[in-house]
Amino acid sequence: MIHAVGPVWHGGGAGEDAALASCYRRALALCEEHGLASVAFSAISTGVYGFPPDRAAPLAVATCIDALRSAPSVTRVVFCCFSEPSAALHRAALAAAS
Repeated sequence: MIHAVGPVWHGGGAGEDAALASCYRRALALCEEHGLASVAFSAISTGVYGFPPDRAAPLAVATCIDALRSAPSVTRVVFCCFSEPSAALHRAALAAAS
């Protein structure tokens, strides 16, 4: 199991977007390095770390889509959302990316 730790939100001016994107990219790179075919992500940093969910979901989806180009062994990414609002944000981001 690979655990990712995301950034704490400090208002958006402390490189939080880049740090969150890096978290998803690095996790997918690790999956590729280990030959894993699937990975599940929670809505990283959107809980107690305070990252705004409406900002995090599109960033997570776009970063994963981009990073999958370098991770051909990964054939399945699951966004495991623990609330309906979070799931709706991820669904919207996926629809916008299609």
